[in-house]
Amino acid sequence: MQVITRDFFLYLSKNKALNRAAQNWGGNIAAGKIVGGLDFPSSIKFIKELNEEGLSVTVDHLGEFVTSHEIARERTAECIQTIENIAVQGLDSQVSLKMTSLGLDIDKKLVYENMTRILDIAEKHHIMVTIDMEDEQRCQKILDIFKDFKQRYTYISTVLQAYLYRTEDDMKDLNQYNPFLRLVKGAYKESAKVAFPDKADVDENYKKIIKMHLLNGNYTAIATHDDAMIDYTKKLVKEHHIPTTQFEFQMLYGMRTATQKELVKEGYKMRVYVPYGNDWYGYFMRRLAERPSNIAFALKGMTQK
Repeated sequence: MQVITRDFFLYLSKNKALNRAAQNWGGNIAAGKIVGGLDFPSSIKFIKELNEEGLSVTVDHLGEFVTSHEIARERTAECIQTIENIAVQGLDSQVSLKMTSLGLDIDKKLVYENMTRILDIAEKHHIMVTIDMEDEQRCQKILDIFKDFKQRYTYISTVLQAYLYRTEDDMKDLNQYNPFLRLVKGAYKESAKVAFPDKADVDENYKKIIKMHLLNGNYTAIATHDDAMIDYTKKLVKEHHIPTTQFEFQMLYGMRTATQKELVKEGYKMRVYVPYGNDWYGYFMRRLAERPSNIAFALKGMTQK
């Protein structure tokens, strides 16, 4: 049943007609509930509310698979402006972005030019930029970009996905860079040739990479809504005397808000992923596909605000 639910929501995420309709409804349905706002300025008030509750943030301008140089440069300018606004407003926020939004599928030189512009500003303001992971066919390209920039910049991190067979080897390869990594289970539909098809195997690999990265002494973001993984992390850090300054939990905006606040009360760093923009539909469907219980979390968040 879980596989059927996952496939259903992944199918919906790619429906162009529904995506266009959702963009028209976005301001009423999604803003302030599952996304911050339709642009960054309209998201600031929501970020400030989270910060006042002790929650850190990472923001992401929704949109990927850009197919023109012009749009890729527009996305770059938007990201730079967001970083500068974060600095001016004094927000406790980082930035997340996708390489496909900067032109990964167009031209390697274009991506490097755009990313260099972004990281120059991020370094100036000491604001972390996380390269989101995408599907498996783009994974190596993204990790190569991360490694190149990590040798020259401090404020850059990336993401590894537990459902891919390759992830343990990727983590071993990246360890030489002492990276800040966000660890997730994974949200894309992948072949059994490259990804664990069974949830139980994904969960076990997720625990394995959490433990590996923490024991390697690297900063770790455990991005999950799964209580079992949160409890596992709590026990692991206690057993190995890992300080709370070496890791953080991350969750999605509008989902499990009570749990987010409780983790803060318990003394853990909690970061909320706040996407913004009108291209929210595909993002939302993939989040529902990740885990069936996200459906209940999302509905609760959208009806309570």
